[in-house]
Amino acid sequence: MMIEKRKPSPLAYLGTIALLVGGGVAAYFALTARKPVENVPLGANVVPQDAIATLSLSTEPQQWERLRGYGTPESRAALEKRLAQWRDRLLTDNGFNYQQDIQPWVGDEVMVAWLSDPAMISSGQAPQPSDTPPESPIVSARMVVLPIADPAKAKEILDRPKTIAGGSVTERSYRGVDIVETEGLPQNYSIAVLGQEFLLVTTAPSATDRAIDAYRGDDSLAKTPGYAAAVQTIRNPAAFAQVYLNIPVAASAASLTSAQPIQTESLEQLKQNQGFATTAILEENGIDFRAVSWLKPNSQRKFKAANQAHGMLKRIPETAIVTAGGGNLKQVWEDYNQGANANPIAPFNPKALAGSLKESIGMDLDKDFLSWMDGEFSLALIPAIPNKDVPQKFAAGFAFMVEVSDRSSAEKSLKQLDEVMRGRNFQVGEAVLNGQPVIQWTSPYGGFSVIRGWLDGDVAFATVGAPVANQFLPQPQNPITSNALFRETLPSDRDPDQGNFYINIEQVFDRKNLSLPPLAPQQQVWVRAIESIGLTTAVTGDRTVRYDVFVNFTDTTVAEGESEVGIRESGIEKN
Repeated sequence: MMIEKRKPSPLAYLGTIALLVGGGVAAYFALTARKPVENVPLGANVVPQDAIATLSLSTEPQQWERLRGYGTPESRAALEKRLAQWRDRLLTDNGFNYQQDIQPWVGDEVMVAWLSDPAMISSGQAPQPSDTPPESPIVSARMVVLPIADPAKAKEILDRPKTIAGGSVTERSYRGVDIVETEGLPQNYSIAVLGQEFLLVTTAPSATDRAIDAYRGDDSLAKTPGYAAAVQTIRNPAAFAQVYLNIPVAASAASLTSAQPIQTESLEQLKQNQGFATTAILEENGIDFRAVSWLKPNSQRKFKAANQAHGMLKRIPETAIVTAGGGNLKQVWEDYNQGANANPIAPFNPKALAGSLKESIGMDLDKDFLSWMDGEFSLALIPAIPNKDVPQKFAAGFAFMVEVSDRSSAEKSLKQLDEVMRGRNFQVGEAVLNGQPVIQWTSPYGGFSVIRGWLDGDVAFATVGAPVANQFLPQPQNPITSNALFRETLPSDRDPDQGNFYINIEQVFDRKNLSLPPLAPQQQVWVRAIESIGLTTAVTGDRTVRYDVFVNFTDTTVAEGESEVGIRESGIEKN
């Protein structure tokens, strides 16, 4: 086929060579392509199984309109800028307008996938530098899968000639599928139509071939072990987006390109995980993320259920601005200790922490403490109540509580710790607070103190920083569960749960409560847009864990005309 001098857009060529309404190739594929896996994002039937990650997005304008209504005017403006950059890179720079050229025929949900180099993963060798480097060290190609809801309309629109600036267009065929590719552009594209079902756009010819293989019946994302069952538990017809991460492939690729590769033993442990997926649902006042992670069907590692983590919240005062808790501290620590060495983003090294504790105070973390800490636990950050008669060095204090299984062992260890602190020149003595006996440690340098004691006989507590024990001893006047913002952010219907986390963003970054370092202006925009975040986790099987996250935005009221302008500028119109 001759290349026209006007150099039409590659998508325009697809209208004449691949959108075969009732044609022979379409009929051929209808007979030879395997039946798509149901109850998964449609694009998962085309994306190769070894993709690093995928992102599915709703094409409904009302969903995008709601997204633009969250947060402050500043965060909305920042979001509009990001969306415009994304739109320009994918559409405008290639001569396309979403609402005119794509929206009339596209399906309800598109998928973007990031692929690694399979040769790199199998050989264990990092990719060599090339003249056209990938978008990141571990990504070899990007793929966009656009389901075709109206083939006739797609053919009509994509047949319209469009020009591209520079470069040329070539054609080839792979397994009976016509492919159009650009050459000589800053970013070249490879494009094909699969039957009458999908328009496929990739940034590399090899990625297109791999997608065609998946469409023809080879291993696809939809056939990943456990994938369909896992995403079914979080799939929602009203979802705005769904994200999937292939943990083994991502870990291998990251290790190969990292300055500090993951140790082989740790990498093998991490590869027992199969995937992580999350669905984003746009609610009236925020975004509800429903997520699941799962292990491989044959993994040696298994999860232990301990879903009993809501009772301790009743002991935390409603003034708390950060809370974190779980059902079994000993089990949580064992699980974290097992996976931390293989996790490159783990916040701290558990073995190093245990070693430091042993070296500094001569006590063993597992034997002297965790052995009796196998009940529910919580950690809370509580602002101090202002007292003009008693100046405070700290504006807030941490409160730790844990339900113990053996009080005698706990008392023995805590008394030993008291003696260690005396040896560090702390003043350690008995005191009475709100009618309850407590032990207080006071730093020899002043201003720093620890108060420890017991609640209801089997719950040990300790506070550090500002004196905040009086807000929950013997019990809080109003628990955190009575706080309206907390209930909105961490709904009680998430029972049963193994762990929970809550943060009042607005209060945490208020310098009257905490003297945190000032954020960069671009970070402040997003922080000010969020009022609170809540998280619950639960073990739902011996190889699956559920996560529920709710991001509550500061202001969900859209100024009159603001949303209309944002949608118009982004290229997506309301119906």
